[in-house]
Amino acid sequence: MTLTRRQSLLLGLSSLYAAPRTPPYARTLPSFLGNLAQQAYQRRNAALAKITTPQQAAERQQWAAKTLWDLIGGTPQRTDLAVSPIAGTVTGDGFSIENFSFASRPGTRIPVNLYLPDPAKFPPPYPGVLFQMGHSLNGKAAEPYQKCCQGLAKLGYLVLGFDPMGQGERTYLNVGDADEEHSRPGRQMLLTGDTATRYQLWDAVRALDVLAAHPKVDPKRLASTGQSGGGTLTMLLAAVDPRLTCAAVSCGNTENHACKDFHAPGSTDDAEQNILGGASLGFDRWDWLYPLAPKPLLVLASARDEFGTYSPDYIRSGEEEFAKLKRFYQVLGAPPANLQWKTTQLPHGLSRPLRVEIYRFFETHLRGTARPVDEPEVKPFADDKLLVGLPKPSRIEFRAPATGTVDLERLRSKLGVGQWTPKPPAVLARERGEGCDIETLDIQSEPGVLIPAYHFKHLGKDPGKTVLLLHPSGRTRTWREGELCHQIAASGKANVVAFDVRGIGELTPEASPGQWNYARNHATDEMWTWASMMLGRPLLGQRVTDILAVVRALPNTQITLGAYGSMSVAALCAAALEPRITTVQLHRGLISWASLLTTDDYKEPFSNFVPGILLDTDLPHIANAMKSRLVLASPVNGAGQPVPEAAVRRAYRPETIYTNDDRWRPESMYFLMQ
Repeated sequence: MTLTRRQSLLLGLSSLYAAPRTPPYARTLPSFLGNLAQQAYQRRNAALAKITTPQQAAERQQWAAKTLWDLIGGTPQRTDLAVSPIAGTVTGDGFSIENFSFASRPGTRIPVNLYLPDPAKFPPPYPGVLFQMGHSLNGKAAEPYQKCCQGLAKLGYLVLGFDPMGQGERTYLNVGDADEEHSRPGRQMLLTGDTATRYQLWDAVRALDVLAAHPKVDPKRLASTGQSGGGTLTMLLAAVDPRLTCAAVSCGNTENHACKDFHAPGSTDDAEQNILGGASLGFDRWDWLYPLAPKPLLVLASARDEFGTYSPDYIRSGEEEFAKLKRFYQVLGAPPANLQWKTTQLPHGLSRPLRVEIYRFFETHLRGTARPVDEPEVKPFADDKLLVGLPKPSRIEFRAPATGTVDLERLRSKLGVGQWTPKPPAVLARERGEGCDIETLDIQSEPGVLIPAYHFKHLGKDPGKTVLLLHPSGRTRTWREGELCHQIAASGKANVVAFDVRGIGELTPEASPGQWNYARNHATDEMWTWASMMLGRPLLGQRVTDILAVVRALPNTQITLGAYGSMSVAALCAAALEPRITTVQLHRGLISWASLLTTDDYKEPFSNFVPGILLDTDLPHIANAMKSRLVLASPVNGAGQPVPEAAVRRAYRPETIYTNDDRWRPESMYFLMQ
């Protein structure tokens, strides 16, 4: 049959539109993490479903408290509280405030406001309440927190409020964001196996020590409450301190990371709220509340939080987890009134309705009364009235990094890099470029993960050498005619593979659903890194896995690897684990993880951090252990500043080649092409 011109055109168009579509690369990382989250969710549900007796419940509580300390860096040792003399007193209507400080650990002083009831109206001993601040830059002086502390004091409670790390009189970075005041040092701390969680939780434990020891406090009637970050710290304290009689959590991060409807990267937050490695154990945020059972617990939530503060499933997930906790309380024989969940339609904040709920709950469970309670008249003071007068705090001291060699198998384990059988790459297209042929490839890294790559091949004899190029902008960075990939391949010195790894280029993950501010704030390198760590697969290790997959998918040829900027750390680690890589050239790469501890203003992306890595090794040790030839082109320190050649020579093996040419062009790739 002869086709008309119109029929031929339509047939051509139909075949074009019927061609296989490009894989949905943007869903690769979300789907990968989603699978891990689903496994963790099922693992935790299965463990909770088996708890049917008080003995099993008690074992779960002990496990939860121990697991939390283990995951956040271990239980600190109690040291002298060194409580200071009272630095000032403020007199209010029906209460007074004493300003002083104590040492939660040597060298760390905690400024305190202690709210005392009027003894003429409420004779001691008093129920004691530890009030934990949300993320207010002025810490304990924030108006809603003052109001709640005043309200409790005027109702006959002795209340201790203190400045958390990075807030109020403990602010030292001055970055204008309380979350970042926590997270910037928190990211550094995890390199040495410590966490901001441990740091802040221990401050709360020691603050409870001060409160419990006060001569006017009844140590058998102790409670904790707080809003937002303070609510989250109340949850953490409830997990580890059995002295609490009851607790009230207001708008805390009561959202599990591994939940039923996981929207990657999930409920990641600032440093102290992200518990790393809990997923593989079936341990999540709601587990922090289980050790308190069957003691009274009030959970307050804002229904508006699912529109920006937390994820789109914050309320639905919270209700699901509350039902599981309620069953746990029932196993322990708790009265129904001991566990309560209430919501407000007002936005995120310690609003008056939430404060009143806290008052009423404590009246019932700390005083044993059912009298109607409303908020007394409260009037916040100016910030300066609540100052203890401490000097500006110094930088947080980090644990000492390890020195020496590297155990490559332990490195593999730290990164979460596994063993697998490589598969031949899928060739999606073959096209003729300028001076070379170009194959478009999909390379399987691990189940569900395809690495997109371009393979630039010399038109003549195979040079028997392949240069892998990895740039943070992705595989399309230098693909055009006349640019790096074409020039190297056309020269006949080497074929070239330019590829992406998880989180960059075409593998940049899609944003999660939900309110735009939430989705935008979570579509960052940092949030994807937190999520990966929480689910037990550091993003750096995923990228190393991707590099190794590309190497092993190629024919038996000499492999050289060039990486730029933030891709250099993954390239170095991959070369240490893969003997087929014969030369590594790193342009503007990080000189050492230890250099990240020497500055508050570090520039390295969080995706290159690994929990506890500095307890085992550092980048120079890894480089000195590998068999590849190493070229360092204009390396930088943690602050992103050039490292002098003399410093490079001291840290790296003598045969390391140093050059200050950090450009991304054939001339600067001289060593890779040799």
